[in-house]
Amino acid sequence: MTPASVTHVMPDSLVLFGHWTASGMEGIGRQIAGLQGATATVDGRGIEALDTAGAWMLQRLLMRLRGEGVDVPAVCGLPPAFARLLDLVAQRMVAQTALPAVAAPAQPSAMARLGQSSAAVFSEAQALLAFIGKVSLAAAGCIAHPGRIRWRPIVYNIRSAGVDALLIVGLLSFLLGVVVAYQGGDQLKPYGANIYIADLLGLSMLREFAPLITAIIIAGRSGSAYAAQIGTMSVTEEIDAMRTLGIPPLEMLVLPKIAALLIALPLLTVFADALGVLGGMCMASVQLGVSFVEFADRFGKAVSPTTLLVGVGKAPAFAAVIVVVGCFQGLRTHGGADSVGRQTTRSVVQAIFLVIITDALFSIAFSALHL
Repeated sequence: MTPASVTHVMPDSLVLFGHWTASGMEGIGRQIAGLQGATATVDGRGIEALDTAGAWMLQRLLMRLRGEGVDVPAVCGLPPAFARLLDLVAQRMVAQTALPAVAAPAQPSAMARLGQSSAAVFSEAQALLAFIGKVSLAAAGCIAHPGRIRWRPIVYNIRSAGVDALLIVGLLSFLLGVVVAYQGGDQLKPYGANIYIADLLGLSMLREFAPLITAIIIAGRSGSAYAAQIGTMSVTEEIDAMRTLGIPPLEMLVLPKIAALLIALPLLTVFADALGVLGGMCMASVQLGVSFVEFADRFGKAVSPTTLLVGVGKAPAFAAVIVVVGCFQGLRTHGGADSVGRQTTRSVVQAIFLVIITDALFSIAFSALHL
């Protein structure tokens, strides 16, 4: 195959040779760029083959010559088939250059972006409420037919979300108790009210800090795991396979997680209460000179069982929020791995946000009930 080439055989005449095809035009661009001098005729009798790529390149050559002010006639000596192809490419190039420039889409205003964001949040809230309804119906069906309850997944999730989280929950609760006692002790010491560190630490840890920090840890640890697990199953079409086999995904994947965390989170909260108070006792002994016996005696007088129950009573609500949000975002995963990461991040953010909102609502309700 003879490669395409172009050369001056006379000072004002160009002659074209070879295969003007996609596979034969290597180096033709450099030859065209190196042409010099006036050109009156273009002889195409030496062209052995021509395709649309070659016709496009030939039209570019003619456009360059005309751009230099040379009145170049049509390529002479072309076979009829080559001439028709060259004319067709010329018409297409003219049509493309005649098209009006497409204006870039206008950027929405700040109010429009706010409206779009609000509509997206409202739509997701509707979907979440629908998901809660489906989960409630599935739970009612399992309660009505106890044989459908899957005990092995429940036990497995109690271990993964509860037992395996003891270390991180205990460590952070202990450190939080140390911090609260240290900060509170600095305020009580100038007034000689060192013993009241037991009141401050007991009420704050048992009512607020321990339940909240435990829920936030579990939301970041287990809630993200739920979303990633179910999201990966959605991407790999395992959820669709379960439906095809007649296995309800909610009963298999969601309800065991809810039941497990409803059991595990209150127990983790009690564990966090104990470690938080222990950390505060250690700091009170070091910083304020309050012995363990004095602290325990004052703690028993200042903290009633109601205080403990108020904190532990929040845990089931927090558990339901974490599991429902994690599983909901996991089931909304579509596409690929990037969607799994996006929905996992969204589940953690939403779960922590809703946990704090739920805690605020509990505080308002307990204040109204004088608890």
